[in-house]
Amino acid sequence: MQNKSSETPVSYQHAAWLLVKQEMGKQGLSLGRDDIVQLKEAYKWITHPLFSEELGVPVDGKSLFEVSVIFAHPETDEDCHFLSTSCPDCFKPAKNKQSVFTRMAVVKALDKIKEEDFRKKFPCPPNSPKSFCSAVEIECAHGAVFVAGRYNKYSRNLPQTPWIIDGERKLESSVEELISSQLLTVFKAESFNFSSSGREDVDVRTLGNGRPFAVELVNPRRVQFTSRDIKELQQKINISSDKIQVRDLQLVTREAIGHMKEGEEVKTKTYSALVWTDKAIQKKDIEFLDDLKDLQINQKTPLRVLHRRPLAIRTRIIHTMETHYIDEHHFRLHLKTQAGTYIKEFVHGDFGRTKPNIGSLMDGTADILELDVESVDVDWPPALND
Repeated sequence: MQNKSSETPVSYQHAAWLLVKQEMGKQGLSLGRDDIVQLKEAYKWITHPLFSEELGVPVDGKSLFEVSVIFAHPETDEDCHFLSTSCPDCFKPAKNKQSVFTRMAVVKALDKIKEEDFRKKFPCPPNSPKSFCSAVEIECAHGAVFVAGRYNKYSRNLPQTPWIIDGERKLESSVEELISSQLLTVFKAESFNFSSSGREDVDVRTLGNGRPFAVELVNPRRVQFTSRDIKELQQKINISSDKIQVRDLQLVTREAIGHMKEGEEVKTKTYSALVWTDKAIQKKDIEFLDDLKDLQINQKTPLRVLHRRPLAIRTRIIHTMETHYIDEHHFRLHLKTQAGTYIKEFVHGDFGRTKPNIGSLMDGTADILELDVESVDVDWPPALND
């Protein structure tokens, strides 16, 4: 539960702490802040059994379902306002705050104010209120639920997230929306947050076992799902579009999502690229690439992402390459690389910002016509038997 004036209980907590500290001192005992129970915890111990008895349901302090009751108590609304005089630097106006008396501002002020100055302005123990508080709002909310899986992207005209530039949408949909809109409806959630193990460009397909992803569903109204329900939801997503497919869809914990990001920079990924060369080639001209192992390259932040990523030179490893000759100006290149490698730039060189690159290795000019992600070697989420 929370009070409409959330800064006031903090002052009462401080007053109670000073009183207990004083009484313990009289007995020659020292007391630290970590040795006492916060008032809000004591309040829970008292009220939880009362609510449980009144409502006829068990009360679990760690439940994901929360009932928030907002109280108003005009009598004590201004009890801590004296702090703004004692510690003016702690109370600075902010555009998105209706009042300068936020909980964090009061906490900072209480840390700075001297005990004797606080006691002069605030009674220890606090005075008993003369009026009852009133409940002005009751809100019910459920903690976030997390769904994970792997997705395949089959379109070369589909971004991973909404593509909006200067407020204008460039493409009608995205991987994120095609997956999350279905989840949002079924879980009856307020909103969602989408994350994944890396990302592909709008014109790049993701094949093989797909790319791991997770969706946080905020304040869902429905949370009970069987494995069969989730399987049907997966089928519903897959039927809704021919641009994507999902697999291994499952409910996970917030903590489990961390596995998706673990070791992201040292994981490997495999790609298939269709390469064009300016000069005519024969099969023997590209075979030397097959023999290059653990090739170290230096990549300066690509020009195409410089607007959203800091300028830096990153060292990456091309573990293996395998070539398949097509004709005098085209061949297919299969690569296994360290995660985070910019494949397009490794092929065309990005005006010399990636060294070495396919063009420089072949002593000519090369460009990439098509790119596919064939595998993202992250062993999460666990594969399911479909």
